[in-house]
Amino acid sequence: MTGSVHSINISNGGVPKLPVRDATLGIHGFKGDFNRFRMESRLGDRDRAVCIFSLERIESLKAEGHPIEVGSTGENLTIRGVDWDSLEVGTRLEVGSALIELSEPCAPCGKIGSSFIERGFLRVDHETEEGWSRWLARVVEEGVVSKGDLVNIV
Repeated sequence: MTGSVHSINISNGGVPKLPVRDATLGIHGFKGDFNRFRMESRLGDRDRAVCIFSLERIESLKAEGHPIEVGSTGENLTIRGVDWDSLEVGTRLEVGSALIELSEPCAPCGKIGSSFIERGFLRVDHETEEGWSRWLARVVEEGVVSKGDLVNIV
């Protein structure tokens, strides 16, 4: 299955994460992106190096009336054309010249509340709305990712 990178999103902390044309993806995440969860230990949490979300899910949430935008829920990669329901822990994705492996569904928090009607961020909680969550991933192979790059499930 092949999809593509719709947006690469980074920030100095918090949301929204803003789009960039390309970025280097290292073992701790995208260069220039800050996430306190990766920095809680000296080595960082490598299982949370990257957060990904589906453009199709964002569009569906917008159609429900949520004020969500690309990057507003803190995802580093917004991808399109991948069957979101088929993803599971351990799925590997080639993204640009990098390789990532899904480690866990990303639990939502109040910081992304403004992206949802009445701050209802549990709309993307894997426990209550399976198939709608963002995903966290570890970096297996570092590389450069650019907008428009292919995303292949391997």
